[in-house]
Amino acid sequence: MTAQNPHPQLHLGVFYTGVGPQLIWSDPDAPSHTAIETFVEIAQILERGLFDAFFLGEGLRVRENRGRVFDLDVAGRPDAITQLAALAAVTTRIGLVATQNTTYNYPADLARRLAGLDLLSEGRAGWNIVTTDNAWTGANFRHGGWLEHERRYERAGQFVEAAKALWASWAPDTIAADGSADHWARPGAIDRVERDTDLVTLRATPTVPGSRQGRPVLFQAGDSPGGRELAARHADVVFSANTEFGKAAAYAADLRDRLARHGRTPDSLRILPGANVVIGDTPADAEEKARWVRGEQINGPRSIAFLEQYWGTDLSGYDPDGPLPDIEPSDQELDPSRGTLAVDQRSGKLATIRKWRELSTERGLSIRELVTEVSPGHPSFVGTPASIAEEWARYVREGVADGFNLLPHLLPASVTDITDKLVPALQERGVYRTEYTGTTLREHLDLPPLPAAGA
Repeated sequence: MTAQNPHPQLHLGVFYTGVGPQLIWSDPDAPSHTAIETFVEIAQILERGLFDAFFLGEGLRVRENRGRVFDLDVAGRPDAITQLAALAAVTTRIGLVATQNTTYNYPADLARRLAGLDLLSEGRAGWNIVTTDNAWTGANFRHGGWLEHERRYERAGQFVEAAKALWASWAPDTIAADGSADHWARPGAIDRVERDTDLVTLRATPTVPGSRQGRPVLFQAGDSPGGRELAARHADVVFSANTEFGKAAAYAADLRDRLARHGRTPDSLRILPGANVVIGDTPADAEEKARWVRGEQINGPRSIAFLEQYWGTDLSGYDPDGPLPDIEPSDQELDPSRGTLAVDQRSGKLATIRKWRELSTERGLSIRELVTEVSPGHPSFVGTPASIAEEWARYVREGVADGFNLLPHLLPASVTDITDKLVPALQERGVYRTEYTGTTLREHLDLPPLPAAGA
C-alpha cells in the first residue's frame, strides 16, 4: 500500500558511473571522461536544472576480462572525494555525493575525508555507502579478500555507526566565537570515539568540525535483504533498481516497514530508484533514440566480452552479428569475486547458456541481439518530456518514489535534455522546484534536521 503525498516534490540526482557500458564514450561528440572540464560542465548544467545531487561512482580497480584489463571501460578518473572537492569550488548549491566502500576503507580515515568535503562545500556532501565481497579488488589492499560475502553488511553497519559517532563528537559550540576566549576549542567539547567490535576497531579523536548540515547525507543502494536493512537503519536516501511502478511500490512498502521496526518515520528517508531516460520530440523519435542508445551500449566488442565470461574462453574470432558460439563452454562456474563482467550470475552458468541457445534458436538472434536482450540496462523511461513528466508525477503523488537517480547515456546531451526539456514539464505539473530554497544537501532533500548533537 503506497502513501499518497498531498504536496509532492520530485528530487533528482545524476549518477556518473565508475565502470560499465552506460556512458557512450565512443560517440564523436562525447567529451573526455577524465578531464575536469567535463565534470565542471556537467555539474553546472545540473545546478542550472536545480538538481539535488551529483553522484560519482567508485572504481578501486579497473575491471578485467579473462585476466586482462577490460579496455572497453573508461578508466583513469581521480578519487571521488578529490574530484568533488574541486567541483565544490565552481558550484554553489548542488549536492556532491561520493561513492566510498566500507569493505576496504577505515572508518576514522574515511569519516575525516568525507567531513572535510562537507565542511569545504558548506554542507553539500553526501556519502554513497557501498560494500563488496570482491576479492579481485581486495588484492589492492593489505587485507585482500578477507571478508566473507555474507558479513560485508555487518561490517558496513559497524562502519557507519562508527562514522556517525565520529561526526557527532564535536559539540556545536566547540569553536570559540572570537579571539576573546581563553581556548580556541572549548575544553571537553570534542569527544574521543572508541569502537571494539569483531569487524571495526578504532580509538580516534576527530579533527574536523561539523558542517552547516551537521554531517554528510547518507545514501545507500539497497536491493538485497542486507542492503535494505542497512538503509532502514542508517540511510537518509536509498536508491535501487526497482524502477517499474509495481516493483517500486513494493520496494517502498518494504522499506517503510523496515523503517518502523528501527523506530524511524517514513519522512526520514528519501527513495530514489535508478533510471535511464531517453527524451524525444515525439514518441517515435524517442523510441528511435532508445534503440540507438542500446545499440551503442551493447556494441560488438562488448557483446563478445559478455559471452566470454560465460564460455570461459577467447571468442574474439566470432562475429557479434552471427550466431552463438558453436563450442561448449568450460565447466567452471562464474566467480564474481574475481571482477567478472557478468556479476549477476553466481551459479547455474550451464543452465543459463542452454536457455540462451533456446531463445536464440527460437527467435533467430545473433550474439549482439541476444546480449542486448538478456543483459541489464534497458532505458527505464522513453518518451516526450510531457509523457515522462506525467509518469513521474504519478510516482511521487502516489508515494511510490521521492524522485529518481538518473544514469545518463551521453554527455552532455542527456543532462542538457533533462534540464532544458523535462524539468520545465515537471515544473508545469507542480512537482519540481522552481528555485533552490536552501543551501545544504539535507535541505534540498527536505530531510528533517539532525539532533543538535550530530548524528
